[in-house]
Amino acid sequence: MTYVTDIGPLDFLAGNGFTIFMIAFVLVGLPVILGVGQAMFQRWLTHKERMAEALNAQAAEKAAQYAAQAERLEMRVQVLERIVTDRGASLSVEIERLRDATPPPPALN
Repeated sequence: MTYVTDIGPLDFLAGNGFTIFMIAFVLVGLPVILGVGQAMFQRWLTHKERMAEALNAQAAEKAAQYAAQAERLEMRVQVLERIVTDRGASLSVEIERLRDATPPPPALN
């Protein structure tokens, strides 16, 4: 029985195309693919952050509009409560006076 002991460091590549392909893929292709994938992920993440900021700004604007509308409604309820509880004044005269004194509220979009 004879054993081959004079194998060089790159002799395992001889005649095996798949091994050469896999080594080239791991050394060259995989880092390129991972680099491009990382850049794509970074751009996607930046896009998602910008979208979240835009949605937060819209939500804050809507909340401010709703708060202003609620304040206007509270003022109107206070006026109505004052009219109802004030027994000394004529109801129709008070409504007409308030109707002439207050401008109509702007509509919400």
